[in-house]
Amino acid sequence: MKTKTRTKRVYDAPGPEDGRRILVDRLWPRGLTKEKAKIDYWAKDIAPSNELRKWYGHDPAKWDEFQKRYFAELDRNEAGVEALVEAMGKGPVSFVYGSTERTINNAEALKLYLEKRT
Repeated sequence: MKTKTRTKRVYDAPGPEDGRRILVDRLWPRGLTKEKAKIDYWAKDIAPSNELRKWYGHDPAKWDEFQKRYFAELDRNEAGVEALVEAMGKGPVSFVYGSTERTINNAEALKLYLEKRT
């Protein structure tokens, strides 16, 4: 059974449609308490490396190359990816992220990566 996965900004109010909320950033979001964020699992081990994150800088011109580099990092981190898949379970899941960029961010890239794996 395929898990329904969506992405959502961590600063947006949690809702029942979110399912399990999985934070997919390496850094905890600024100014947000654990209670307010309602995070079920923090998958910081599968977030892009600091070097990749800084290189990318949410530059739309670098999106395709960012995905390639991030997918390569994920391919080298089998244990982290498997832990994430296990944490996702079978119900709906929301990958939550801190970026203000809603379409070209690591959560969207991770969702694409997992869809290509199945």
